[in-house]
Amino acid sequence: MPLSIKQVRYFLAAANAGQVSQAAIELNVSQSAVTAAIKQLEEDLAVRLFDRLPTGVSLTAEGTRFLQHARIIMAAVNEAMSAPLTEDTAHSGHIRVGVSYTVAGYFMPRHYARFLRNYPRISVELRELPREAIERGIVDRTLDIAVMLVSNLADTARIASETLLRSRRRLWLPVEHPLLNRENITLAEVAAEPYVMLTVDEAMHTAGKYWVKAGLEPRMVVKTSSVEAVRSMVAAGMGVTVLSDMVYRPWSLEGQRIETRNVIGDIPSMDVGLAWNRAVQQGPATRVFHDFMSMTFSGAAAM
Repeated sequence: MPLSIKQVRYFLAAANAGQVSQAAIELNVSQSAVTAAIKQLEEDLAVRLFDRLPTGVSLTAEGTRFLQHARIIMAAVNEAMSAPLTEDTAHSGHIRVGVSYTVAGYFMPRHYARFLRNYPRISVELRELPREAIERGIVDRTLDIAVMLVSNLADTARIASETLLRSRRRLWLPVEHPLLNRENITLAEVAAEPYVMLTVDEAMHTAGKYWVKAGLEPRMVVKTSSVEAVRSMVAAGMGVTVLSDMVYRPWSLEGQRIETRNVIGDIPSMDVGLAWNRAVQQGPATRVFHDFMSMTFSGAAAM
């Protein structure tokens, strides 16, 4: 049978939620519908995509590989649906958009390029800034809107936000690591391993919260602000780390493989979204940008 968009969407929701029941809630469908779609997908692909566990579901090695293809499929679908079917050059203007480091490098480029293709008369000025500077810019109106990690947003009284993408955090491991054979990996088991800590975009601060909440502390061997350095260190076997799917790539710069596994524990997702001043009415160009980004991720916020 041909692959359906519904199957891919339901698979992505279950993969990111780690539970079929939670995926069904996020999709606003019945649990049986998600279960049936995933079962049919597994039959069509002739592989098992998930291990069924007492606490939910966990991706198999085949499921982890298919996850990358599924993201590409949904990105293409979202792009096709968000692109205007007729050429409209009526919209014009200039937008000042704040972006955080992770968003600038791993999220924004393709959406920025597509927006400019669709709306050539709107110029977009991207300003990469730390989270505190982005919030100041939104409040003092030197930024029109921001694309940032809204899960880190502090000034929620004056700044409104909309989540576009929830990126689940998982354990990154080198190939042949003993934990790859475990069905249930706990945060306590991760704490026993040498740990590579990413510091950029308040990653260390965010990680500290869930480690403290669990009453544990990672055995850090190195701290770095470079995602690529983390990737290389994990792939080389220097340690493990817990990072979001948005920055995950299966290969290091040296061509070494990196695997991912779910971790049992209260680990928050990394949420990317739009942020803007509650007290300011958005101008026409900013509104077009806001609507464009919202439409792009409509119905696919969890990845």
